[in-house]
Amino acid sequence: MQNETTKHQKTSGNLFNRILDFIEKVGNALPHPATIFAMLAGIVVLISAISYWMGASAVHPVDGSVVTANNLLSGDGIRWMYTNMLNNFLRFPPLGYVLVVMIGIGLAEGTGLFSVMIRALVLGAPPKFITAAIVLAGIISGLAVEAGYVILIPLGAMLFHGIGRHPMAGLAAAFCGVSGGFGANFVIGSIDPILAGISTSAAQLIIPDMVVNPAVNYYFMIASSFVVLIVGVWVTEKIVEPRLGEYKGAAQRLEIVQLTPAENKGLRWAGISLLVFIVAFAFTVIPQNGLLRNPETGSVLHSPFFDGIIIGILLMFFIPALFYGRIVGTIKNDKDLMKHIIKSMSGMGSYIVLVFFAAQFVYFFNESNLGLIIAIKGAAGLRDIGFTGPILIAAFVLLAAFINLFMGSASAKWAIIAPVFIPMLMLLDNAYHPGITQAAFRIGDSLTNLVTPMMSYFALIVTFAQKYDERYGIGTIISTMIPYTVLLGIVWIAALMLWVWLGIPLGPDGPIYIN
Repeated sequence: MQNETTKHQKTSGNLFNRILDFIEKVGNALPHPATIFAMLAGIVVLISAISYWMGASAVHPVDGSVVTANNLLSGDGIRWMYTNMLNNFLRFPPLGYVLVVMIGIGLAEGTGLFSVMIRALVLGAPPKFITAAIVLAGIISGLAVEAGYVILIPLGAMLFHGIGRHPMAGLAAAFCGVSGGFGANFVIGSIDPILAGISTSAAQLIIPDMVVNPAVNYYFMIASSFVVLIVGVWVTEKIVEPRLGEYKGAAQRLEIVQLTPAENKGLRWAGISLLVFIVAFAFTVIPQNGLLRNPETGSVLHSPFFDGIIIGILLMFFIPALFYGRIVGTIKNDKDLMKHIIKSMSGMGSYIVLVFFAAQFVYFFNESNLGLIIAIKGAAGLRDIGFTGPILIAAFVLLAAFINLFMGSASAKWAIIAPVFIPMLMLLDNAYHPGITQAAFRIGDSLTNLVTPMMSYFALIVTFAQKYDERYGIGTIISTMIPYTVLLGIVWIAALMLWVWLGIPLGPDGPIYIN
C-alpha cells in the first residue's frame, strides 16, 4: 500500500513538474516585450490590408455610421505611419505619467523611506498580528514594487524564522501581499497611471475625448485590500503553515534589525509632512470655491484637481521623502537629491524603449479601425448568446489570469488586451465603463502572479526559499502559493460581481456603466 502511494505521488509529482517545465519553456521562448509589440504592430499593418481587401466593416451602434478597415499598406496608410510614429510615442499617455511619478517614487526609494516604512510596520506589530502585518506591508509595498520583492519577502521569512514559525509561511504571506496585492492598495501608486493611460487610449476608440482617471479603481482597491488581507492571513495560518509543519532546517536564526533613532525620527517627520500636505491639498477642493475645483461648474470630478492628479501623487511621495532624507542624512544637499531622482530615472531606459513600440501597436490598431470593428462584432456576439453582466466580468478575470501565466509584464499585457476588451464592453447594452474592465484585469493578473514562473521576481523568490532548504524549488513555491490563488480568486471575483450588482462606483469618476 505504501509503495502504491509513493508511486502515485512520484507520478503526480512528475506530471506536475512536466506542466511547470512546459510553462517555463513557453515563457522563456517568448521574445522581449518590446519585440512582441514591434511584431504585433507589423501584424496589425498586414491584417489591416487583408481586412480592407475583404471588405471588413461594422455599423457603429452610437451614430449608425459604417466603420470600414483602413489599409495601412496603402499610400495614405504608409504616409500616416511615417509621419505619426514620433507623435504616437510622445502622446502615449503612460509615458509622461510614469516618468513624472517616478521622480517622487525614486526619491522615496533612494532615501530609504520605503524600506524603513515596511520594517516599521512589520516590527511594530504584536506577535498574534504578525501575519496580518506582513500581508498588509506587502499590499502597501505595491507603491514601490522592488522594495516589496527585494526587502519584504525575505524579511517575512526571516521574521517567522526568528519567532519560531516556519520561514516558508512568512515568505508566502509576504508574497501574497506583494504580488497578490497588485490590484489592491490604500494609496494610488505608480502602476495606476500606467494602466489608466492605456485604458484611456483604448476607450478613445469609442469616445474620442474620454479620459480614464488614474484613481478610477480607488474605492474598489481599498475594498480589495481587505480581501487580500483577510484571505492572505486565513490561508497562511489555516492551510499553508499546518501543511508545512515544523521547520527542521539548519538555517541560523538571524537577528531582526530594529529601527535606529534617526530612522524613527525621520519616519515621524515624514508622516507629519505627509499629513500637512494632505490637509493643504484637501483645502484646494473641499471649499466650494476651492482653487482646484472646476472654476465654471464647481465640480470636483471634472476639475483641475483630477486633471493634474499625477502632480499630486508626485508631491505625496516627494515631500515626505525629502524630510526623511534630510533627517537620516541620505540627502545632505541638492546634489544628493538629484542623485536619487536620476538613479531611479536611469532604470527607466528599458521602459521607454518598450513604450515606443507599444505606442506604435496601440495607435496602428486604432488607425486601422480593427479594434472598433472587433469590438462592435464582439459586443453583438456577446449580446446574441446572452453572455453579459457580472458573469461576463468574472470570465474576463479568468482570461486575464490565464494570459498572465505566459506573460509577465502587467502593462505589456494590458496594452494588448485593453484595445479589444475595453471597447467591446463599452458597446454592450449595459455599457461598462473602462474602469470595470481595468479592475477585472488587475484581479486576474494578481491571482496568477503567485504561481507563474514568468513573473520577473519568481527566480529571486526561489533563491530566498533555498536559504532555508536547498531542496526548495519552483514546484515548492507554486504548490505553497496555489491555495492563495484559489481562495483569492473565489472571494475576489465574488466581491467584484457583488460590486457590479450593487452599482457602487469603482472610484472617483469611475461608475460601473457609461451613458
